[in-house]
Amino acid sequence: MKSDSLKNGMQNAPHRALYHALGLTDEEISRPLVGIVSSYNEIVPGHMNIDKIVDAVKLGVAMAGGTPIVFPAIAVCDGIAMGHTGMKYSLVTRDLIADSTEAMAMAHGFDALVMVPNCDKNVPGLLMAAARLNIPTVFVSGGPMLAGHIDGGKISFSSISEAVGQYNAGKINEEKLHEFECKTCPTCGSCSGMYTANSMNCLTEALGMGLRGNGTIPAVYSARIELAKHAGMAVMDMLKKDIRPRDIMTEAAFTNALTVDMALGCSTNSMLHLPAIAHECGIEINLDIANGISEKTPNLCHLAPAGRTYIEELDEAGGVYAVMNELSKKNLLNLDCMTVTGKTVGENIEGCINLNHDVIRPIEKPYSETGGIAVLRGNLAPDGSVVKRSAVLPEMLVHEGPARVFECEEDAQAAINAGKIKPGDVVVIRYEGPKGGPGMREMLNPTSAIMGMGLGNSVALITDGRFSGATRGACIGHVSPEAASGGMIGIVEDGDIISINIPENKLELKVDADVIAERMKNFVPKQKKLTGYLKRYASLVSSGAEGAILK
Repeated sequence: MKSDSLKNGMQNAPHRALYHALGLTDEEISRPLVGIVSSYNEIVPGHMNIDKIVDAVKLGVAMAGGTPIVFPAIAVCDGIAMGHTGMKYSLVTRDLIADSTEAMAMAHGFDALVMVPNCDKNVPGLLMAAARLNIPTVFVSGGPMLAGHIDGGKISFSSISEAVGQYNAGKINEEKLHEFECKTCPTCGSCSGMYTANSMNCLTEALGMGLRGNGTIPAVYSARIELAKHAGMAVMDMLKKDIRPRDIMTEAAFTNALTVDMALGCSTNSMLHLPAIAHECGIEINLDIANGISEKTPNLCHLAPAGRTYIEELDEAGGVYAVMNELSKKNLLNLDCMTVTGKTVGENIEGCINLNHDVIRPIEKPYSETGGIAVLRGNLAPDGSVVKRSAVLPEMLVHEGPARVFECEEDAQAAINAGKIKPGDVVVIRYEGPKGGPGMREMLNPTSAIMGMGLGNSVALITDGRFSGATRGACIGHVSPEAASGGMIGIVEDGDIISINIPENKLELKVDADVIAERMKNFVPKQKKLTGYLKRYASLVSSGAEGAILK
């Protein structure tokens, strides 16, 4: 065991003295030391129940003969950080989480780890750390929130965001908005649609790094506690069999994850996180791979915000494994990939049938023959851009209109609220990329305002920033190169015609080539005065097309 070098022999008496200071017995010290990485805090609704999950994991580890020891990881609530400077600090925490977890695990010589994340950057950050450390590791999330209820129907976080747009448009009054406010998020857990947190927790199952139900069992269900105990037991089994993260997170496993991503209709943020996790495994994922996988992968789920079903219903329908079982019927998955169960993907999903064809479409009758996410290229995004195709209205799949250009999210939001955006417009928000933001802010407030004001069937939005998983509509993010790096999005002017063709994966600025060349020759990207961590981050971060990894 790795920890033996810290525990055994007379020379390690000082280490053992410190273990005794923790209240550990000789028996506990002699067993494998398993780090439990807890992202519990009292500000993120998806994390407020994680203390109970951690306690259950500890029991599972102890029952299987290990000694569990808890240490923390930070987490930002994207919903609370949204729409202000705080969102600059969301994506950047992914690397802080990976770095700090690596430091704690290496400094203390843990033999194995159980990661207990839940929301947004917390999940990919810990998956990146798992890949770096490459010691036996299992993931068990805090679980999704139950959907809210209003006027006899279910709602989720995107509903309250769009309700603000309805209020600004005079469609609902303050009393109704307050009702949405009180009923949208009824329990702890990661927000109830297929947003970034639930996307990444589901894809953790698809990668093979979490047990069945990791992405879908609701946070408030007792089955989540049982899952956590089994995760603790599973990591001890992995330790005995010496199964490690890089044995699981292979190139084929990432292809599986991208395939499941397309079938589920996950958040576009998965196109940032999967490449970053793969990079830590020594595997490079090009965005073009996504379109190749999308072309042959049917979209089987329309979970909120793309549709009217929620994660709790995906769980009742059979969960991620049922979706994978459907995909296997057309040989779209590599079934030989190893997982944290000690079994292959094929062994895990055998017999996991689809219990509700309204939630998970049968492979023969998908929502569409192509996947939920598309990568668009063209002169405006030569390195790529990303759209959640499954959440775009049919009439907006092909769109051409005049640009309305804004230098930051706040300016765009003010214009939308003031009714200055008209049907047919293409809203352009720039200098919000990984370097230019810095931190690549999510644009949920502008996109929700557009939808709430009834412009979703006539207005598109493009940005070098990114979108919340709660975003729906013709919203194209990750435009690369970004404005701060000299990308063409930086020379777009008001009134320029922008052409969007999602079925053909094209994003074009319809301006004469000579005019573009002249603008580019005179273009000097704007620079912001930065301090602290954001200054360091901006100097190291790569393009969104590369997963916004630090170099």
